[in-house]
Amino acid sequence: MIEETLDIATQDGAMETFICRPERGGPFPPVFLLMDAPGIREELRDMTRRLATVGYFVLLPNLYYRAGRDTMYGADVLEEGSKDRDRMQRVRKTMTIPPVMADVGTMLAYVDKQKDARQGPVGVHGYCMSGPFALASAARYRERVAAAASFYGTWLVSDAVESPHLSFAKVKGELYIACAEFDHVAPFTMVEELRRHFEKSGVAGELELHKGVHHGFAFPERKVYDKPAAERHWERLIALYRRRLGG
Repeated sequence: MIEETLDIATQDGAMETFICRPERGGPFPPVFLLMDAPGIREELRDMTRRLATVGYFVLLPNLYYRAGRDTMYGADVLEEGSKDRDRMQRVRKTMTIPPVMADVGTMLAYVDKQKDARQGPVGVHGYCMSGPFALASAARYRERVAAAASFYGTWLVSDAVESPHLSFAKVKGELYIACAEFDHVAPFTMVEELRRHFEKSGVAGELELHKGVHHGFAFPERKVYDKPAAERHWERLIALYRRRLGG
């Protein structure tokens, strides 16, 4: 595998990005992995590596870069009342869809210049806070984003101008939306409202409720990690990318 961490220049600064791709057989379809609220950590780098091993040119950007380079947190970031959690929450609350869409556009421009990245359709998937970012990118960049996935995404139904539930009909690609049965930031009522919009739009794809699992089930270092559901998440994601991106 080839790994590197570099700064991608955006209109708002330097976006530190972990990039991973296979050593042989390129060029590879580009995929953007958008982080959850606790931010960049080795757990996400390992997930980037796993996806790259099956034939993708994967970018993992630090979406908190506008708040500075110290936006990486310790293991206690998930503990209520910890300093890192409070620090992370202050940054997370500034995150909205429009600037992240600009970041996706910057990443598209970046991969178009890389010899190891295949020209053409790309995939975008996001976890937690980045679920709506991934889905919104499929509408904003509908000519490029052929596949987008949200895993236990939050605020998928909101009053944001580019809220995913308002833009499904604009999507030309395929969507996959995975929701956890137990999720206080994406309750069942929100999931059902989202399903109604999804089905009414006629967009290609699937909204799947994963029974018996909690928000965060795909992360190996979480207490709520569920291995069967996590492996199902990889099965669904890789199958989506195979259908729409090849590789």
